[in-house]
Amino acid sequence: MVKDITAEGEQWRLRRDLVILFMISLSIWEKESFYTPQDIVIVGAGLMGLWTAYELKKRSPQLQITIVERNTKPLGASTRNAGFACFGSPTELMSDMETMGTDEMLRIVELRYQGIEKIKSHFTESSIDYEYCGGYECINQDSRYWYAFDDRVSQLNKLLKDITGQRSIFKYAGQKMSGLGLMGFDVLVENSSEAALHSGKLVQALTQLVRSSGVNILDGFQVHSWEADQDRSMITSTNGISIRSKKLIFCTNAFTDGLLKKPMVEPGRGQIILTTPIPHLPMKGTFHFDEGFYYWRHLGDRILLGGARNMDFDGEQTLDMDGSDMIKNALIDFLKRHLHPSLSFEIADSWSGIMGFTKDKKPYQGRTEQGYYVALACNGMGVALTPMIAEQIAGTVLQDF
Repeated sequence: MVKDITAEGEQWRLRRDLVILFMISLSIWEKESFYTPQDIVIVGAGLMGLWTAYELKKRSPQLQITIVERNTKPLGASTRNAGFACFGSPTELMSDMETMGTDEMLRIVELRYQGIEKIKSHFTESSIDYEYCGGYECINQDSRYWYAFDDRVSQLNKLLKDITGQRSIFKYAGQKMSGLGLMGFDVLVENSSEAALHSGKLVQALTQLVRSSGVNILDGFQVHSWEADQDRSMITSTNGISIRSKKLIFCTNAFTDGLLKKPMVEPGRGQIILTTPIPHLPMKGTFHFDEGFYYWRHLGDRILLGGARNMDFDGEQTLDMDGSDMIKNALIDFLKRHLHPSLSFEIADSWSGIMGFTKDKKPYQGRTEQGYYVALACNGMGVALTPMIAEQIAGTVLQDF
């Protein structure tokens, strides 16, 4: 079956003829290097695309693989997130249990945990600014999980013991709250295994690793159209350059629906603010609140805070990177309300990233009926999940060779 997202019949043939005319203008060097037919083409050079290419090359070094990226660097969530190395706060995991059931929650938590361990095994701490700072969740009595909260945390600790190797991964730490410069929370729960990292340096390091394995990465290649079946595929850029391959994998996360013209993943914008340096900032660690909808961390002597998407789910279900004043102001108000007044700050920077979500909160990978492959929707946990989802999609693709 052939998939065409631009036109049918005569219009498709006309466009293909124009592509052929353009290809004649390419040099022989370009045709036989950058644009030579490949075994696999991956669309998207974010964390998912990079880890997928790495896994494929590791298992089959002879494969010719090209990653195409429409921007000069990935511009979804991979380099625009908060830099957390986490696998889920207590109330977030409680919510996941309701949505997908206990067994599925544990399966995905294990993938997240293994993904973080994989990152640590591939890169030095200094190369990605990996910091064993520990993490916390702040909880108030108006949480829907406040009832029998002690029992719920105890249950989570028992369930996660085999994954984390710790008898009590979540521990009460209310005595630390004032020392962290926080106020206005009823309970503080600590997870000493959480960490922080530098998202940009992680993508840089992974890109270097992938390139060193022989993978070709073409930046500035924006896909205009594509076709695929079980044995062949072709993608064409907006300026008419085509690359043929045996297999085609889309690692485009929140931007997938626009390329495939079918509903697979919903976008979710994550907005972030960054403060000016705060002298003598006592806060060290990663922090969560309200089932993970608010998240913040220290970044040196600054505070990075993101979230509040649950204030306007419809408005934040967008591919628009600009952000909204309503969410930004909500984040500022949150910080003013919960940071000790002796710690004054101003907002120095802000940005947005676009995450990909599924209704059941599960990531998705596999081969479609049309013959192409997808790996997407880490539901806000891309740093931890992409290394492991990449292993799954690599196995699926190699089975079909």
